[in-house]
Amino acid sequence: MKPSDLNILLLIKWLHTLVWVFFVGCIVAIPICAFQGKFVWAVIWISVVFGEVVILLINRWKCPLTSLASQYTDASRANFDIFLPEWLARHNKSIFGTLYLVGVCITVVCWVTKT
Repeated sequence: MKPSDLNILLLIKWLHTLVWVFFVGCIVAIPICAFQGKFVWAVIWISVVFGEVVILLINRWKCPLTSLASQYTDASRANFDIFLPEWLARHNKSIFGTLYLVGVCITVVCWVTKT
């Protein structure tokens, strides 16, 4: 790997990690907003994450940054493109997909039962 490739890969890893933190923050915010009765904000965060889901679906369930990073390395570990522990990178979609769906369900229940 050329030094310039390493620099680009590190930049992609940092960007991917920051994007991941943003979306995790959105997922965590969904039920918090719902419990606080801030349904407009909950729907905003639901919509933002849904937009990311659409992007993943269009890209065959792979983040575009992963495809970009793969151009600069032959590494194949689950976390080659992001600063996460390998187990979390491997199970990221199932863990946070579940939390997202739970947050959406909490939002619906809180909205329907609001007093």
